[in-house]
Amino acid sequence: MKIEKIYEFLNNLSPFEFQEKWDNSGLIVGSMNDEVERVCISLELDGEVVQNAPDKTLFITHHPLIFNPFKKLDFTKYPANIIKTLAKKECAALAMHTNIDKTHLNRYVAERILEQKIVEADDFVCYFDVNMSFDELCLFIAKKLNMQTLKIVKSCENIKRAALCTGSGGDLVEQIEADCFISGDLKYHNAVAAKENGLNLIDIGHFESERYFTSVLSEHLKNFPLKVIIADSKNPFEYFHSKK
Repeated sequence: MKIEKIYEFLNNLSPFEFQEKWDNSGLIVGSMNDEVERVCISLELDGEVVQNAPDKTLFITHHPLIFNPFKKLDFTKYPANIIKTLAKKECAALAMHTNIDKTHLNRYVAERILEQKIVEADDFVCYFDVNMSFDELCLFIAKKLNMQTLKIVKSCENIKRAALCTGSGGDLVEQIEADCFISGDLKYHNAVAAKENGLNLIDIGHFESERYFTSVLSEHLKNFPLKVIIADSKNPFEYFHSKK
């Protein structure tokens, strides 16, 4: 099947024009006229995934392999090393990033993983009513996402409305109209602003909140006429616990 046909299907599902101006969603490596024999879905594209995949595979990832402009290509370093392997194996790479965040991923995590009813959706942010204490909400989130540790900012005790943005939502902190904001990659200065403004924060991690991308997309590709493989990306971070 030509990549063009797959691109059209994905564009109907989550239009690429919805991506942010700074994003690089769409076909990144390959040509629309290239023929591929299978699809591999992954949060991230790494060397192991590419090496283990058959030739003529189209990789559909959440995070774009190429994000910033290149000044040179060093094939011993990421991402040029992966681009070289893709070319040798006649493979292609396509990303669905901020477009599918807006249309599917945030809603999926709110509704299917956290089992909440969305009362309002604003671009990247989903709002839902919880009516819990902050401690209860933290325990609830940790259980639903199967997380042992949460980084939090506690500014008030009772949470009536919460807001969710998967991935990295730090730039949205001062725009949130809720008692608690649940997101990933929250920084020190986000925490300072939230504390001053009376907003609770729960940091659920970038990887941990976006790992559901493959589940979202595989649901829509389950009847696709090409074989679809799901590659489990691994969190590059590990957690070191010192002995007390």
